Formats: sequence, structure tokens, C-alpha cells
Amino acid sequence: MSAPERIPPRSVSTGTDDGPGTGAAAVRLLADGELTVRGRIPDASNAALYCTVRLDGAEAACVYKPVAGERPLWDFPDGTLAQREVAAFEVSDATGWGLVPPTVLREGPHGEGMCQLWIEAVPDTELLALVAEEEPPPGWKAIGLAEVGEGETALLVHADDERLRRLAVLDAVINNADRKGGHLLPAAGERLYGIDHGVSFHAENKLRTLLWGWAGEPLTGEALTVLDALGQALKDGAPLAARLGTLITPAELDATRARVAALLAAGRHPEPTGEWPAIPWPPV
Repeated sequence: MSAPERIPPRSVSTGTDDGPGTGAAAVRLLADGELTVRGRIPDASNAALYCTVRLDGAEAACVYKPVAGERPLWDFPDGTLAQREVAAFEVSDATGWGLVPPTVLREGPHGEGMCQLWIEAVPDTELLALVAEEEPPPGWKAIGLAEVGEGETALLVHADDERLRRLAVLDAVINNADRKGGHLLPAAGERLYGIDHGVSFHAENKLRTLLWGWAGEPLTGEALTVLDALGQALKDGAPLAARLGTLITPAELDATRARVAALLAAGRHPEPTGEWPAIPWPPV
């Protein structure tokens, strides 16, 4: 399979004024449009194909990850990563924060897989940094020390950004086991998206993220309001719960409800437990 001339690695497209945007029209286009593979996305751990999708004259770029191209993992059931990516979009959509690009489960040229709108990342947007100071500078939150070579270390920090803070809450809800720096996509219009949620929703605690800067701090009032509404949306019989029930196991759905309830009860961002590596590797 030949690659197109340019595939921006690890990136997604919000569309243009004439395109589908990122709402219901984008979901319909992804679900029902004609999917054409244009090339393979480099450096992806599982098969990830760069595609275009076309329906009723509308066209957009997208990522297609067929279930058949998923590598087995020791701690997640085989052939379930695509469903987890769609479940992450469903929860993100329910929060109203729009942190995950539109994502659907559909048939494609290589069988069933997830299809996600391609979002073009805005270059030169600094969300992560290494600093020589022992404390983060103003506007930054500390993650931890990182080796920078020859026995030297530096402080790894992330921006004190409300968009990242929302994403940290979403990751805690979906139990994201792989929030790397490369999974953060700043987009046009000051939007921020997170991608690659295939290892989420495990029933056991597996939260691994770079977004620990708010660990132990009180949740914002906005986050508490969103979590309360999300708890209602996850109740048996609610539309969101029904959709998630087709994507993750009953035990995983119950665990998601429990995580939302625990966040509301604590009123604080979670902290690393020490039972599981807190930061993914490689971190970026």
C-alpha cells in the first residue's frame, strides 16, 4: 500500500466552512460515507490507515483502525480496542466538552473498525516542556523528573490549561491507560482533542497519564456539574448507558459509573495509587 505525499503523523481535521465540522454531520459522514484508504499512518502501534470518506458531496479525511490490525495485549481482551475508542467519544460527547474527535464503529475495506475524523494539529502549540527549575514556572504544572542524558534530569511540566484539565477529568472517568503527549492535539479555534483511547475503560485501575499536575486538587465547579450530569446519563436505561453497553462489558460499565461516583464524592482530581505505573512509556 503506497502512502500519500503527506500524512501529518498523529493528527486529526476539523473541516472547513464547507466541510462536515465536528458534530452530528461528521458522525453521519463517518458512519455512512464511502471509505477510501489513502495510506498507512507511520509509527502507530496498531494498524492505522489514513482515509477519506465521502457522502452526498461532503468529504473529509479520517483515521480507520480495523479490528483485524489490533495487536493482542496481555491485559485487555483481544479485538476490543476499536470499541473502546468509540466509547471514549461517546463519553466525551456526553460531557459537552468535545475532547475526542467524532468516532464511529463501522465496516471498512479491511473489516470492522473504528473510524475517526482527522484533526489537523496546530503547530508550535506548547503543552509540555522540560525546565531546569525545581518548581514549575508560572502557568505550568509539574509532572515529575525526567532523565535528559548523561545522568542529568529536568522537570517535566504541562501547561496549566483548562482544556488539559478537562481532559484529565475525562481520562479519570474512562480510566485511560495511555495518555501520552503525542495524543494531545491542539486544533484551530483554540480547541484541544485527545486521541488513541483504545486502552481505556478497564474495570481495574489503570490510569496512566502525563496530566498529573492537578492531582489532589479540588475539581472545578464546572467539572463537578459535568460529572453529576454524566452520572445520570450512565444510569441503567439511559441512552448513553445503552450505547456503552454495546461497546464495553457490563463490569467495565459498572466500573465507569463507580469512577464517576468516586470523583464526585472526593471532589478532587485523583492521585497516583502506586499500584500501577502512573506515567505511560514512552511519555511522548
